[in-house]
Amino acid sequence: MPQSPAPEWIVSDAPVPYPEALAFMEARAARIADGAASEAVWLLEHPPLYTAGTSARAADLIDAGGFPVYATGRGGQYTYHGPGQRVGYTMLDVKARGGDIRRFVRDLEEWLIRALARFDVTGERRDGRVGIWVVDPVTGAEDKIAALGIRIRRGVSFHGVSLNVDPDLAHFAGIVPCGISQHGVTSLSRLGKRPAQTEIDAALRAAFAEVFGG
Repeated sequence: MPQSPAPEWIVSDAPVPYPEALAFMEARAARIADGAASEAVWLLEHPPLYTAGTSARAADLIDAGGFPVYATGRGGQYTYHGPGQRVGYTMLDVKARGGDIRRFVRDLEEWLIRALARFDVTGERRDGRVGIWVVDPVTGAEDKIAALGIRIRRGVSFHGVSLNVDPDLAHFAGIVPCGISQHGVTSLSRLGKRPAQTEIDAALRAAFAEVFGG
């Protein structure tokens, strides 16, 4: 299979409202499907908010705390987005890349694992648990450091991944993150890693090139 051209990289430094991001992703994915636009990866942050995926259960929204809650068409359950969390929205032609959605999801996981490795953090998959997990070196607890949820429309993906760099972890208490109550959430900062945003973005770009090309 020929290698896909490198996607366009879009980087937003100011927080992007969720409805604006969703409208952009849907429009770009449609144009990609029509052959009218290149693939794109968008790195951004959102203001504090919760999103509900297609499998979200009402009981898992504990207390929105005044934050907006958006129903969204991505897979998964409830998640939190906010400052200090780097979101990577992937508008990629999965059909042109072979059409294997399971492999595509695994590649998204691998992207996050390799990005974390650049900061000497070991991210791992866990059967039955979506996302990327780390073992706290002090407590031994397994906590989620990154999440993922996608939607495929006409063979093109949108939504994507989120990596906890230095968010307010207390904001996750308003939900049962991804429906998993037995484990907590963590961040690079909690693990003693404090990279600059430019370093995070560079790590994500380099790891993406290794996994997806471009």
